[in-house]
Amino acid sequence: MEGVARFVVPGIPTPCETWYKVIGDLNSDKVPLIVVHGGPGACHEYLLPLTDLAPSMSLIFYDQIGNGRSTHLREKDKDEAFWTPELFIDELQNLIQHLGLADRPIDVYGHSWGGMFIASWAARSTNLRRLVIASSLASMDVWRIGINALRRQLPREVQEVLDRADETLDFESQQYQDAVEVFYKRHLSLARPWPPKEVEAALHWFSEDPTTYGTMYGPSELYISGSLRNWTCIPELKNIKAATLLLNGAQDEAQDVAMQPFFHHIEKVKWVTLDNAAHFAHVDQREKYIQHLESFLLG
Repeated sequence: MEGVARFVVPGIPTPCETWYKVIGDLNSDKVPLIVVHGGPGACHEYLLPLTDLAPSMSLIFYDQIGNGRSTHLREKDKDEAFWTPELFIDELQNLIQHLGLADRPIDVYGHSWGGMFIASWAARSTNLRRLVIASSLASMDVWRIGINALRRQLPREVQEVLDRADETLDFESQQYQDAVEVFYKRHLSLARPWPPKEVEAALHWFSEDPTTYGTMYGPSELYISGSLRNWTCIPELKNIKAATLLLNGAQDEAQDVAMQPFFHHIEKVKWVTLDNAAHFAHVDQREKYIQHLESFLLG
């Protein structure tokens, strides 16, 4: 089942639309899983390997506003006051209301940026049963520590290209794009041939409409200049009462240092790191990944 949820956003003259797709029967007694994509703006397609869970539970995929099949708002490019985590928390809650799930137990999975804002949402939720935070970060400060450590491991000539772009603010050259791809092949996905279709899907939406990613994050994973540059959810983590699973890959750009505060501050938490996997660990180690999700969500 596909549909759209009308989402009223202050400052936008007509209601926005959040596109969603439900796999399975929401009227069954199984607890549904809402799948929240990263980016911002990567859209739901790159997380479709999670449909492997469909025999065990209902799944809800959606595209956050600003990208994909939901309302695009290109006129809000560079508007940092508009593109806030709170906007996406409100959108998620609106979708939950639209689907009639506000008064029944739900599970929520958030990947990367999705894991960031659902951590804040989960700290306030009253009907969240289980939470999965995958390849995410608890604050930009700890994220930078991990990213900078990985950057120092790149070949010297690649580091020089990245450093030069940081100084000149020229992020459009082919040389820069090639240097970023070296990083991506090491820390976005280890699947070959490169790029796997899931990576292609995410990068497609960044290119198709860079409004949210460019405004909130920056020109690439290696230069953080957007509205999230000082973001943190660490003070809220103690308020998450749902059982929580943390997942990341050993080669993930979401290094352990970025995930550690989740483990330290969430009361009921388990952490699994998958070997031979990067940021798209659900692609790199699909079978094991699904096994860990099923074990946690059905256990």
